[in-house]
Amino acid sequence: MTPTIDLLKSHRSIRKFKDRKVDDQTLTAIIAAAQCAATSHFVQAYTVLRVRDMAKRQAISELAGPQVWVARAPVFLVFCADLNRLEAACGMQDTAMEKGWAEQFVTATVDAALLAQNVLIAAESLGMGGVYIGGIRNDPQTVCDLLEIPDQAYPVFGMCLGWPAQDPPPKPRLPVDAVLFTDRYPQQHDTDMLTAYDRTTNHYFLNRNSNLKDETWTHQMADLMGRVIRPHMKAFLEKKGFFLK
Repeated sequence: MTPTIDLLKSHRSIRKFKDRKVDDQTLTAIIAAAQCAATSHFVQAYTVLRVRDMAKRQAISELAGPQVWVARAPVFLVFCADLNRLEAACGMQDTAMEKGWAEQFVTATVDAALLAQNVLIAAESLGMGGVYIGGIRNDPQTVCDLLEIPDQAYPVFGMCLGWPAQDPPPKPRLPVDAVLFTDRYPQQHDTDMLTAYDRTTNHYFLNRNSNLKDETWTHQMADLMGRVIRPHMKAFLEKKGFFLK
């Protein structure tokens, strides 16, 4: 319909990159554009860390999976939900910041996510590609130690960026009718629609250009949701000063 919509619909995760650098000017322009994302109450409760130190990159690569592309990508970023700048702003106004509220955690996490999505879209508009690295939450304390992330901030996810050296097809998303409703939440989900979506995703997994598998979306989700993932996160977040009340 428009170049922007076409760009959004062409998204795919890129894990293999050309041996081509991303210059500082380009990265700065991407971050500046991303900062125009919506931000709750104008708080801008995020910090982005570019990890260049290869020893740190390798350590994060290992704890995240391992995911070798973390070490190999031209750019690796860590997006932090961060309240420290806000505490400094309060101090400048001789005000003590309230800490530990769940709403602060939600606000900072959403802000970081909105910023990151804009980063990826801006990069893709330049012909680059990337992939989110949620695996840094496998061991978030080690990431904090490596990158000296203080309390009142935590690493939400990482992101690899660079010039694509692969051309995977986009994954088919759920039909719009499965996620868009009017005036009220559906009293039950349309399992016939999910069955049809299973056929679509199964065809995708069996015919993509790498990592072929006989799989469906509902099977993947049952496996994911049927086990506990990262049970350490609650204690970690409380230790960092989030989500206490």
